[in-house]
Amino acid sequence: MTAVPVMIGVRPPDVARDEVGGALVDTHGRVHRDLRISLTDRCSLRCTYCMPEQGNEWLARSSILTLDEIVEVARVAASAGITTFRLTGGEPLLRADIVDVVRRLARISGPDGAPVEIAMTTNGIRLPEFLPGLIDAGLQRLNISIDTLRRDRFRELTRRDRLDDVLDGIAAAAASGLRPLKLNAVAMRGVNDDELVELVEFAIGHGAQLRFIEQMPLDAGHTWDRSSMVTRDEILHALSERWDLTAVPGRGGAPAERWSIDGGPHTVGVIASVTAPFCGDCDRLRLTADGQLRNCLFSTTEYDLLPVLRTGHGDADVDRMLRACVRGKLPGHAINDPSFLQPARGMNAIGG
Repeated sequence: MTAVPVMIGVRPPDVARDEVGGALVDTHGRVHRDLRISLTDRCSLRCTYCMPEQGNEWLARSSILTLDEIVEVARVAASAGITTFRLTGGEPLLRADIVDVVRRLARISGPDGAPVEIAMTTNGIRLPEFLPGLIDAGLQRLNISIDTLRRDRFRELTRRDRLDDVLDGIAAAAASGLRPLKLNAVAMRGVNDDELVELVEFAIGHGAQLRFIEQMPLDAGHTWDRSSMVTRDEILHALSERWDLTAVPGRGGAPAERWSIDGGPHTVGVIASVTAPFCGDCDRLRLTADGQLRNCLFSTTEYDLLPVLRTGHGDADVDRMLRACVRGKLPGHAINDPSFLQPARGMNAIGG
């Protein structure tokens, strides 16, 4: 059987019988330790930079990975050196079995016997309801999205009047003791670029680190415009007018560069995928809710695990597919190249 990458929407028929075992190392020497697992493409918000308000074509429920299938992939990935599972969506808290997902994944250990780390990215809306159960199940880290603190802007940006629910979720997370707690904000020109300092102050007040994200070409409508993106340098300039920023060394494979604020202990991060790509240190793979492996957020190819999981193949075949996906990883995403093609899927269907 041969493992082949496939253009979005086309299913590869089978899996290569390559050598199994060892770490997941691509042809550029990058060792992969992080698997982002999307649990659903559905979301309780309709952020303008992510998905349209109406007319969304949702994944067929029959194609969504079951809990047992997610655990099978995660178990094989952990045996190959994956140490962190980050649960994403859409909105992961819309999945009815979310606590069971965390509990089952938290029981997985790597080859050295060390348990994996379970993290989640969420819009926070259902956190007060689910957080105690999630922590008890083994959740260790949280990222919560909050792009604006102003009600009118929030409603316009997300097309939903749910700011109070998000703020309640952040308050619950801050009170829980889960640390580090990170708040994510996409910086957008003419939308929230006058709130950058205010957002950092809000994060500090909740014992959290604010991470600004450059707006990326991942919207389902393909309307991304580079001129509307607030760059890393612009973000740092705005913050430097309020605080003294000092670069924090030791970034490793983390997507965010960090700066200490007035000497610490608080920090602020910037994820500059467009103007300061960090592809050379990327250690992440992605699993979509419908069982597609992706080796880059911006990839135009996917590796289809559904036939492997649903036609009687074993762990070795899942491992071979993981390795085929890693081997196919390019040196970078090429956003700044004239030949760049935006992925067909929107961010909600890829997973954050």
